[in-house]
Amino acid sequence: MNRLGRKASETLIEMAPSADGEESNGPLCETLSTAGSEVPSSSEQSGRRFNLFLKRRLRIDKRHQSKDSIFFRDGVRRIDFVLSYVDDLNKEWEKKLERRKEFESNLQKAGLELETEDKKESEDGKIYFVKIHAPWEVLITYAEVLNIKVPIKENDIPSMVENPLDCMLTPFRLPEKVMHPEPDYFTAPFSKEKQELYLINDESTFFSPSMRNRIVNYILTRCPYGTEEGKKKFGIKRLLNNGTYSAAYPLHDCQYWKKASDPNCDNERYTLYMEWARFLRFYKEQPLDLIRKYYGEKIGIYFAWLGFYTEMLFLAAVVGVICFLYGLFTMDENMSSKEICDPAIGGEIIMCPLCDRECEYWRLNTTCESSEYSHLFDNVATLFFAIFMGIWVTLFLEFWKRRQARLKYEWDLVDFEEEQQQLQLRPEYEAKCTQKKKNPVTQEMEPYLPLTSQAVRFCISGTTVLFWVSLIIASMIAVIVYRLAVYAAFASLMENAQTLQPISGLLTPQLATSVTASCLNFVIIMILNFIYERIAIWITDMEIPRTHMEYENRLTMKMFLFQFVNYYSSCFYVAFFKGKFVGYPGAYTYMFNRWRNEECDPAGCLIELTTQLTIVMAGKQIWGNIQEAIVPWICNWWGRRKARNNPENLYSRWEQDHDLQTFGALGLFYEYLEMVIQFGFITLFVASFPLAPLLALMNNILEIRVDSWKLTTQYRRPVAAKAHSIGVWQEILNGMAILSVVTNAFIVAFTSDMIPRLVYYYAYSESDNSPMSGYINNSLSVFLISDFPERNKPKTNTENFVICRYRDYRYPPDHEKKYLHTMQFWHILAAKLAFIIIMEHVVFIVKFFVAWMIPDVPADVKAKIKREKYLTQKILHEYELEKLKERLGQGDKRATEKEFIATEGRMELSRAM
Repeated sequence: MNRLGRKASETLIEMAPSADGEESNGPLCETLSTAGSEVPSSSEQSGRRFNLFLKRRLRIDKRHQSKDSIFFRDGVRRIDFVLSYVDDLNKEWEKKLERRKEFESNLQKAGLELETEDKKESEDGKIYFVKIHAPWEVLITYAEVLNIKVPIKENDIPSMVENPLDCMLTPFRLPEKVMHPEPDYFTAPFSKEKQELYLINDESTFFSPSMRNRIVNYILTRCPYGTEEGKKKFGIKRLLNNGTYSAAYPLHDCQYWKKASDPNCDNERYTLYMEWARFLRFYKEQPLDLIRKYYGEKIGIYFAWLGFYTEMLFLAAVVGVICFLYGLFTMDENMSSKEICDPAIGGEIIMCPLCDRECEYWRLNTTCESSEYSHLFDNVATLFFAIFMGIWVTLFLEFWKRRQARLKYEWDLVDFEEEQQQLQLRPEYEAKCTQKKKNPVTQEMEPYLPLTSQAVRFCISGTTVLFWVSLIIASMIAVIVYRLAVYAAFASLMENAQTLQPISGLLTPQLATSVTASCLNFVIIMILNFIYERIAIWITDMEIPRTHMEYENRLTMKMFLFQFVNYYSSCFYVAFFKGKFVGYPGAYTYMFNRWRNEECDPAGCLIELTTQLTIVMAGKQIWGNIQEAIVPWICNWWGRRKARNNPENLYSRWEQDHDLQTFGALGLFYEYLEMVIQFGFITLFVASFPLAPLLALMNNILEIRVDSWKLTTQYRRPVAAKAHSIGVWQEILNGMAILSVVTNAFIVAFTSDMIPRLVYYYAYSESDNSPMSGYINNSLSVFLISDFPERNKPKTNTENFVICRYRDYRYPPDHEKKYLHTMQFWHILAAKLAFIIIMEHVVFIVKFFVAWMIPDVPADVKAKIKREKYLTQKILHEYELEKLKERLGQGDKRATEKEFIATEGRMELSRAM
């Protein structure tokens, strides 16, 4: 089968320079210039307007082909990539012109075909567009280089048996044509020598547009453009960075809101928008095969993971809501809040001041409302939910492995070799590493970075990361100081302000301080994030990672470490440090010997952790959606405001896409990072807030549609890339899953009041009828006011109180062990430690047992993989056998009988295996 017979004249488009030194399209541009110069005018302004009108009219008449087309002017060759540049006449102009000529000349030498749109043809009259087409010869050459799999036979493996319950899911299903846009085939890596083997019906459509732009991008990233400062320069990324080109992108196939007029257009973008990228379709499944076909496997696997994560969140959200409702319905049965709210108990308990000098004595029943609300999250269901989430996260990760394995089979990624895409040397590495050494595997010379240079760069990088992590800790300490410093101000304000009296029971000084500190902390988090993102990219570039995978992994670890400390440090403080190192009246502990450490509310610190978690988590999700949806929309609206006034046939497909935002190589990185940070919120601290999975579920339903909408409507089409998994994020999720068991065990033990209540219930209760009565009085120690040192004593004591109470387990002032810890304190501490050990071991045993029970690859997928390998090998061997028979029939001396026998033997061995 001869598929290489093309005329040489069809492979190149000549681009001759015009008289003024600008690149032109030849006769067409000359015609327009001549026509424009012959327009008569009575004034300069009217002449210009008429000139512009006539030129546009001539452009419409000259080309019957719509400018919304994705083909060259001949209407046959598809535009696989577009480069744009502005020919600004500055001091770098000649150098940029020379680079472009050399680069485009080398692209043509590589076999690509170019067609340039003059700036006079663009909407603003400033931008040149270079359209690139990859002919068949180039596609098959690089398909073999990139090991691209192509169809060899239609899949004959029966599909899965239908589930009888599928009829219930019909409202959530999409049409079959949308879900499965292509038939299922057996595939094999492409080889130029075996073209007859593949199902090539039409050369122009055999390679999908995503495959084509991936191949062209591979060439663009490695094409040289000259030598500067004694170094060979190459790659489109460097040309974009130095301003030689302003953009490089593949085209969308049509406008997203309507189908293209060209019958050769697939209109996949329109289908994705109508069926996937609109919020009203939030209840529908995602067309993952179409996403993969249009955007590539890397983006497809992200949306598959996000969709699966959202589905699994539904179960966690339902259980979390049940636990929350349990707390809501049992509020009236909570003995602790009853005693606090009772005027005869809580109203008679005088509490010690919460700050030095300025704060006054206060009655326990002033925290009545907050103690009732704390029961919503601090109850028996909290323990159950913490254990449940430890198991849920294991189920999520294990079932995702199975889902990922199925996708790997369906998307031909089973034998995907990372080195084909991710492990190849980065162009930046090849450009910056001037020294070379022999590769022990390939025995070829390749660039390398000396060990001394690596050590220096890693030291600088590590120091920078350490500095920024220290800066986060310093900012957290600053927020803690703020909490300590303003508490007295809030206490004084709420006591004296008459307008706040109606809500004084709900808005306590502790809660006011916690809310304002959480908001301040959130603002600091956002500012530090904004700055550090740029720092992380800079230091990763400075390290000069060898491969794309190394680059992504290093950047991921830097960003995740920073985000982990940035987002979670305040929650860790409230959960594990606040109220734990307070001291007692007369012997308080101080930060920097100046600010007295914070105390927890008499009902515990859990409600404050819930407040902190809610503000940071919800604020991050709201801000993230604003950044992802509204900001790109405003930028695109601003960029297209002029073009909207022009006729549609003057606003070309490449110009429309040029005015969109750039998704960027790190676009998916930020999406994963956002979701992984959210995953941490719903696992690490979920014991304090059972509604966190519900918030995450609501956000993710919106997130899927926001991400799909912006990708389909607001961003240029990303270059397709392969990926067979979510990469290093899988290991990060595994690590967080293990850490979540520990953090939740500590939250239940040390932050909630569950263990002290259980110890009182079983060991110290004095009432058989109401075992929890008297708990509040038991949990508060007594302090003699006359023992206050001058530094701590309140300025006023109008009611002449003699004693005050504080939250701790210490002996009273008349005991021989005055103010030392009681035995009950040590019993509770022992119970907390025992609980942590037991809970961790139980959850870990269940986790590992579940992980062992659930295989990573489903049995039917294993069978299909083996069957496909067998049939593929059989087809390839039969093809080789037929070729040998042809050679024997033609008397080819090279094809001996022994070779024929060996081939047949290999086929038999393959069948046996």
